[in-house]
Amino acid sequence: MKKVIATLIAGLFASAAFAQAPAAPAPVAKTAVTKEVAKTDVKEHKAMAKTHAKTGKAHAKAEAATPATPAVPATPAK
Repeated sequence: MKKVIATLIAGLFASAAFAQAPAAPAPVAKTAVTKEVAKTDVKEHKAMAKTHAKTGKAHAKAEAATPATPAVPATPAK
C-alpha cells in the first residue's frame, strides 16, 4: 500500500512540474507569403476601384441622357 501511495504522490509532483513548464512558442507565419498576399490584395482593390469608377461615370451619363419623367400621384386605396 505504501508503494501505491508513493507512486500517486510522485505522479502528482511530476504533473505539477509539467504544468509549470513554459509553453511552446507559437509558430511564426512566413512573411514572404503574407507580403505576396497583401500585394495581390492591393492590386485587386485598385482594379475594382477603377471598374467602379468607370461604371459610375457610365451610369451618370445614361441617367443624364434620359429625360426626367414627372411623378404620378398615387391613387388612394379604397
